Amino acid sequence: MNEYNWIETSLEDFRLRFASKPDIPLIHEFIKELADYEQLEDEVVSTQTQLQQNLFGDRSYAEVILGFEGENPAGFALFFHNFSTFVGKPGIYLEDLFVKKEMRGKGYGKVFLTYLARLANHRDCGRLEWAVQEWNEKAIGFYENLGARQKEEWTVYQLAGKKLENLGKTFDKEFK
Repeated sequence: MNEYNWIETSLEDFRLRFASKPDIPLIHEFIKELADYEQLEDEVVSTQTQLQQNLFGDRSYAEVILGFEGENPAGFALFFHNFSTFVGKPGIYLEDLFVKKEMRGKGYGKVFLTYLARLANHRDCGRLEWAVQEWNEKAIGFYENLGARQKEEWTVYQLAGKKLENLGKTFDKEFK
């Protein structure tokens, strides 16, 4: 594992690194484990081929940081840049943060988040954002202890699947 640019941490035997193409199976496995934890297994339709294309293809849409306890994969953070028109700067949106159940409580989640905050500062980002499911009180408490605050004046909306496809087709039908 010496061929990687490791990001050392003060936690004994825990370090981070940015993912590369050979990590696609591991990333996909983490996604499935996260879905299992969130009881959303039925929503995982991504494939390793899609991940390779969209994370490491001609245009990468997201980045992944992997965490390891020794040689053992411990967790991952998948994030991408967004942009704030009000701040006039990019931001980092943390799509997924996951630490394996048997490795929780060791501070690894805090390492991921503090590293992402450092990265956001280094990249001159105006903010670091993420969403959390309302039932996940443990995660909410963890985030609030780090100083994060819920944006109560905002409600997240999403179009996905067939509804997204249908709305996109509306443009061609009505405006083209």
